[in-house]
Amino acid sequence: MTTFPGIIKLAETCERELPPMPALPSPPQGAEIAQWIDHTLLRPEATVHQVKQLCEQAAAYNFASVCVNPSFVPLAAGLLKDTKIKTCAVVGFPLGATLPTIKMAETLSVMSMGAVEIDMVLNIGALKAEAYGQVLNDIEVVVRAAHNQRAIVKVIIETALLTRYEKIMACLLCKEAGADYVKTSTGFSKAGATVEDVELMRRVVGAKMGVKAAGGIRTLADAQAMIAAGASRLGASSGVAIVQEALK
Repeated sequence: MTTFPGIIKLAETCERELPPMPALPSPPQGAEIAQWIDHTLLRPEATVHQVKQLCEQAAAYNFASVCVNPSFVPLAAGLLKDTKIKTCAVVGFPLGATLPTIKMAETLSVMSMGAVEIDMVLNIGALKAEAYGQVLNDIEVVVRAAHNQRAIVKVIIETALLTRYEKIMACLLCKEAGADYVKTSTGFSKAGATVEDVELMRRVVGAKMGVKAAGGIRTLADAQAMIAAGASRLGASSGVAIVQEALK
């Protein structure tokens, strides 16, 4: 049973003094960086042609996954079925304000069409209102649904809208709920990932949980800075440019 006083006390401790940075894996070299990138296309005006191109690029450069809106999951999963590239779908995107039952249904739906990674947006308003039970339930229903089918869950906490304490609390709640990753941003808010936020998230969740940096990562230098700060996955629409820069 979750003890929120314990989580709150831990968050307060982390706010005063963060845990030490855990040991990080060796950074990728050259084309290896592609395996750290979710090749992403989430614009509302995205077309079938653009998603096909996204999948072709993912296969050519060996990205970790393609990340698309739910309506494009069947297309992406079909195009990538003979590759090792995973299909990732966003859930409750981009606001996180849908009901947990809807997020669960969306998760089940996209998995039935081929998604094996779920990037969900937590309920940001509930977090800011300190409705921690609501936030935890919101994440847990998606995690249970996904893990029952061996899919992984990355929880977008939208760091640009949170205070330092709220970022810490969000990370601890995601960890408590059994999520696989915490993720910085949707890319649709007022700012994206920062090195400072990635380091904060990594130090709070420790070595075993994933940290995904997303939003505004456009160059190799951006990518390398996020990895050095503790990111284990990157979300980027500029993945091709990053890998081409790495190959040079």
